[in-house]
Amino acid sequence: MITKSQNSYKSKPWLTNGIIISCANKRKLYLTYRNSNDPNYNEYYKKYCQILSTVIMAAKILHYDKLLLQSNSEPKTIWNIVKTITNNKNIINTISIMNINDKLSSNPLTIANAFNSYFSSLAENLLIKNVSGKNIINNNDPITHLRQNLSQLSSSLKLNYTKMHGIGKIINSLKCKGSYSYDEISSKILKIGAPYVLSPLTHIFNKILSTGIFPERLTFSEVRPLFKKGDITEFSNYRPMSLLNSYSEIIEKLFIKDFIVT
Repeated sequence: MITKSQNSYKSKPWLTNGIIISCANKRKLYLTYRNSNDPNYNEYYKKYCQILSTVIMAAKILHYDKLLLQSNSEPKTIWNIVKTITNNKNIINTISIMNINDKLSSNPLTIANAFNSYFSSLAENLLIKNVSGKNIINNNDPITHLRQNLSQLSSSLKLNYTKMHGIGKIINSLKCKGSYSYDEISSKILKIGAPYVLSPLTHIFNKILSTGIFPERLTFSEVRPLFKKGDITEFSNYRPMSLLNSYSEIIEKLFIKDFIVT
């Protein structure tokens, strides 16, 4: 058992005294529910939890509506509310110093460029290792590469148009995560705003399917160095973590689901 003081609720301004008392009662009911075999009591506890959840949701809506009414900049307030709900906080860069060419550097731009060069070299070395012995390393033409390595080529590739309900299903299938890429739109935010963006997204995705052109902007990702272990100043002790935007993931699922080879 962990005892919590009233100070722990100060970070949640939407909490009222009534909700705090109800949460305390819920914890007491849970102790009895956990040790009880009475189905009637178990049903009572579940209904109590459902009603409490509804009350908490109403209190949150009332609090955020009040913030919007009192705000001088509604778009900024809405964005702050979204960040609060999704627990998106500004990520603090804890990499303050790195060993570059046997010299310690604390310049953020120099460190970022050094990380970029290091991770890029790893990818190039891996590619060379995987294609060693094959005459494709200097081949810059992907069509020629496909013709040389595939015995049978498909004559055509047909991509079906998608509809709003199909996009909606794909969005609902995404994992509800708070992490985001350079666009700062997580899958959690995308799920919340799906009813308002389904129509324009369907139009954009159908343009992509009809033209066969994948927007270059959607190929961008945010790469963050993730520390593994050892000396924090050595690049070899970090691995790259690539954060893709949610829209490119939707398009990938569309390609997998709807393409037809003829």
